[in-house]
Amino acid sequence: MKHMQAIYLTKHGDSQGSFEIRETPIPVPGPNDVVIAVAAFGLNFADVLARRGLYPDAPKNPAVLGYDVAGTIHALGTEVKGLKIGQRVTALTRFGGYAEYAKTMSEGVAPIPDSMDFGTATALATQGCTAYFCAEESVTLHKGDHVLIQAAAGGVGSLLVQLAKFRGCTVWGTSSSHKIDFLKDLGVDHPIDYTKEDFYSHIREKKGKMGIDVVFDSIGGKAFKQGMKLLAPGGRMVNFGAASQVSGGKANKLKALGVAFNFGLFSPISLLMQSRSLIAVNMLRIADHRPHVFKQVLESVVEMSGKGIIHPKLGRSFPVSQLADAHDYLESRQSIGKIVVEWRK
Repeated sequence: MKHMQAIYLTKHGDSQGSFEIRETPIPVPGPNDVVIAVAAFGLNFADVLARRGLYPDAPKNPAVLGYDVAGTIHALGTEVKGLKIGQRVTALTRFGGYAEYAKTMSEGVAPIPDSMDFGTATALATQGCTAYFCAEESVTLHKGDHVLIQAAAGGVGSLLVQLAKFRGCTVWGTSSSHKIDFLKDLGVDHPIDYTKEDFYSHIREKKGKMGIDVVFDSIGGKAFKQGMKLLAPGGRMVNFGAASQVSGGKANKLKALGVAFNFGLFSPISLLMQSRSLIAVNMLRIADHRPHVFKQVLESVVEMSGKGIIHPKLGRSFPVSQLADAHDYLESRQSIGKIVVEWRK
């Protein structure tokens, strides 16, 4: 049996000392599976939460994390159609992405053009699909809508900005100071530096009681509650994360409980009276229970990227030997765009 290298999370806590490279068998595909020779894998904030022991879906340690990979097809299951050995692809993995070879369902795999580098391609499977599902499947963005995007310089946030501008929306986006110029370059109409001013007060001052039509929130906690208060009649809140569980590079279960409390409680009656909506998005659940939908979403993302409608931002690339540093960089919230780790042969 042939073996590969995989990076295991062996303990929860700080990144340094939490990972270990081990030899393990190369995955064997089931009937509907694809095995990919991984050139690069991406980091997501859920990886940080899993490392901190705050992500319920994560497998028990020792575990191989990783949600998105890019590379070439190594092996195909007997029932897989439309893909071939050696094809360049991007893919969503149900964990297992931190490895030289990764196995996933065929619906989670999409071919990429030769012109697309593997690092950029990793941004399409998780961040790209999350942004697309939030902005194109969960809601309908109308020309003239006012949209608030939290963490607008991040991997998902920057793609949400591009999708909202494509639909003709006015975009309000939050980020820290050193990312404001990036937001302006993206086309954000109203960049807000959350380190210097409260986004809620800023928007209220500028818009008065008019409110926001759609809020895309990945922060959770107090930011989520304030976003709900900003919704105009007919407004929609799309929540796809709770990054406020980690602040200043530290997180624990007590902190997570505080974030949960700060979300607040909402009665369906109050939503009904203002025709407001609350939508929560978890792409793993979509992939698990509606793989045909995920396949359509991933193919649409690759198509939009090919047409230049969206441009995934590659923030920084790390070699496998610096995985802990890559985690630290993502957790610091200093990153812009997608963080990638490469298997450099």
